[in-house]
Amino acid sequence: MNTPHDHIVKSYDEEQRRLLAELVRMGEMAAAQLEAALDVVARRDDRAAERIVANDEAIDALEHEVSHDVMKLALRGPLARDLREILVALRIAADVERIGDYAANIAKRSMALNLAPSLPQTRGLDALGRLALQQVRDVVAAYGNRDAEAAQRIRARDAELDTLYTGLFRELLTYMMEDARAITPCTHLLFMAKNLERIGDHATNIAENVWFLVHGEDLLPPREKRDATNTVG
Repeated sequence: MNTPHDHIVKSYDEEQRRLLAELVRMGEMAAAQLEAALDVVARRDDRAAERIVANDEAIDALEHEVSHDVMKLALRGPLARDLREILVALRIAADVERIGDYAANIAKRSMALNLAPSLPQTRGLDALGRLALQQVRDVVAAYGNRDAEAAQRIRARDAELDTLYTGLFRELLTYMMEDARAITPCTHLLFMAKNLERIGDHATNIAENVWFLVHGEDLLPPREKRDATNTVG
């Protein structure tokens, strides 16, 4: 006898499990791309950077596969809980795809950055990147485990990432004003830092969708935001 939460057609449950596995794999691929991008910045490795840019197509292809599987589920007459699964899957796939894009952008910028001598601020970029990478890995795990409380903790940690980003932003602006020769490489670093800050925002979006998946419309607590770059004078 079926429980209220069982589906009459067991293949539906199998398709849901497959969708979950695809999204977790997609998230892990994006995290691996980001880690590789941070490594090529530190190593100043153009060839490896080119491979990262090319590998972004694999994440895009998996997003298309996820979208296809979501449509198959949507056509099966899902229950209310299943509709949340479907909506969240679409949102998370889009966020993960953007994280992969930003990782590829960082790798691409690193090749331009390598045309200039190494800057000490690269270490600050790496610290920001490692924090963003941990956010991505943790939120993918929270989604895979349906862990809303872990997702809430990840969401709250975004303020720490914002603080690091604001500090690096100010440091780069000061360096550019002191040495005109640093303007071009520092501009590349500024764009790379902004990519990392946006990756943190997408990780936060995923965390909020994990909460929605588990708790529905129950409101999340207010979140602190510390990106002060718009007010830097």
